[in-house]
Amino acid sequence: MKIIVKNNTLLINDFKFKCCVGKNGTSSYKIEGDKKTPKGLYSIGNLYFRADRIKNVKTRLKKIRINQKMGWCDDPKEKNYNKLIKINKKLNCEKMYKKSKNYDLLIPINYNYPKTIKKKGSAIFIHLTQNYSKTLGCIALKKKDMLILLKLIDKNTKIKIL
Repeated sequence: MKIIVKNNTLLINDFKFKCCVGKNGTSSYKIEGDKKTPKGLYSIGNLYFRADRIKNVKTRLKKIRINQKMGWCDDPKEKNYNKLIKINKKLNCEKMYKKSKNYDLLIPINYNYPKTIKKKGSAIFIHLTQNYSKTLGCIALKKKDMLILLKLIDKNTKIKIL
């Protein structure tokens, strides 16, 4: 199974969803902080979700509950760059437990992972959007569309970003 993202549209099987990508579009030459979504073919990770806000998610992906201590390291100087970490004051990271609902459902795109290259980009996810505003490099969908997507995909699904 393959997800295709092109021109603010996410395609899978017979489904076509509106989505948003990075503020500066897509690029084959992604670098940390450029607000671009990386072009290419990637595998996907587990589903991370806010159990206090989302109940009974139907998916074949492994489900992991997001807690207040979870972050995704976005500091290229750190050994755990572009990996899930436990938040501490010394590390820069993308906090996963947010007031906004954007990370209530989140799937990491395995870009620059598992072998990371410093400054090549981090924390590239498929997550939720309220209003289709451009992202910092992720792909975002409305909740109703994400819930459909989650029923269709599994750990072997790939995502192709054009």
